[in-house]
This record gives sequence, structure tokens and C-alpha cells, in this order.
Amino acid sequence: MNRHEGDVRMSKRRKRLPRLSESEWAVMKVVWEGAPMAARDIYAQVAQQRDWAYSTVKTLLRRMVAKGWLDYRRVGNSFLYRAAVPRTRAVRRAVRDFSSSVLDGLLAPFVAYYAEEKGLSPDDLAQLEEIIRQHRKSGGD
Repeated sequence: MNRHEGDVRMSKRRKRLPRLSESEWAVMKVVWEGAPMAARDIYAQVAQQRDWAYSTVKTLLRRMVAKGWLDYRRVGNSFLYRAAVPRTRAVRRAVRDFSSSVLDGLLAPFVAYYAEEKGLSPDDLAQLEEIIRQHRKSGGD
């Protein structure tokens, strides 16, 4: 075993991570589901949804490590990638950014759009009711 095998390469942490592009979200979703993963395994999953070359996935992985979204660990001649940011944190941030930049922080237009365009299942309604109940219980306005 050489001195680099098993080393964990941590990406540089920034106070504020750059936003994810649509392509980067596709990669992150795969990594969140199966990490740690080799590039070829990420490619195999992403290729089911997108017509990308392997080199495209490798380029995205390098960029996402540099941006702080992914970490990797070298094992022999391979690199195993994992998310450096939990999915819940990334989703909360994306929703917050969208809400601020597009909806001026208003929730009602988002829920109305979703209800009208996608429909709300009984489970969706139950979850929304529970969120409202918990918010009221905690003294939220």
C-alpha cells in the first residue's frame, strides 16, 4: 500500500458554497443515494438519465470537489466520491435561494403552483397540515 492509499482528500470548505447547476444536481442525487462511489459507477447511474460521455462526468466531479460539494478518498488507482454536503442542507438552501430570488420569500405562490400543476396527494396534505400544526404549536406566526 503506498502512502496515498486510503487518504481522504477533503475539498476546500467555503463559507458559502456556489449554487449547483442542473447537471451538478443530477450528479449529487446519484452520490447521495449510493456513496461512496467510483466515477464509473456515478457515470453508469447518470447515463440512464442523460446522454453524457464519461469524460463529462469526470469533469463535473472535479469541479464539484473544487466547489466543495464533493469529497473523495483515493483507494489504489480509484477515487471514491461522497457528498461533502448533506442532502437536506442542499435542498434547504436551494429552496431558500429560489424563494428569495423568484418569490420574494412568499410561500403561498409556490404551494399554489405545485397544487395546481402537480396536485397534492393525501400524504402531501397530511405533511403540510403537520408542518402547520407544529409551527403553530411552537408559537410561530
